[in-house]
Amino acid sequence: MDFKTTVEQLLAAALDAHPGLFLIDLKVGSDRAIKVVLDGDQGVSLKDCVAVSRMIEHNLDREADDFSLEVTSIGVGTPLTLARQYVKNVGRKLEVTTQAGETLSGQLIHANESDFELSWKTREAKAVGKGKTTVTKNKTLPYQDVKTAKVIVQF
Repeated sequence: MDFKTTVEQLLAAALDAHPGLFLIDLKVGSDRAIKVVLDGDQGVSLKDCVAVSRMIEHNLDREADDFSLEVTSIGVGTPLTLARQYVKNVGRKLEVTTQAGETLSGQLIHANESDFELSWKTREAKAVGKGKTTVTKNKTLPYQDVKTAKVIVQF
């Protein structure tokens, strides 16, 4: 079994032991530099990263394989890539760019395995009379129509 396959199997076992965590990215370089990027349904703590790192590192032989290992959580402002990330972020504000180039910004009010729904307020001209009125708009987007989606961090 090659080195990358071994790492993948150890990582799968570590994630099975921590079902609240999920893999965003795994890179194993030709120099045996391992980089694991995680996310979690309740976020990712330092303790989570250490636990996953130890489950991988303690099952690899440093004498036989010289390697480096980095286990990290996904960064703030990193684009969402998995449906599970959208579900986790329901209630938060997203900025979405569609494949067609449209940019939407609104609250994520629903997400499932195939699509998600955004809601936002906008000002539109009144149907009768002068002036504008505030209306709430909703739009459901399938994931395949999304180019990028980021959580907008508000302070």
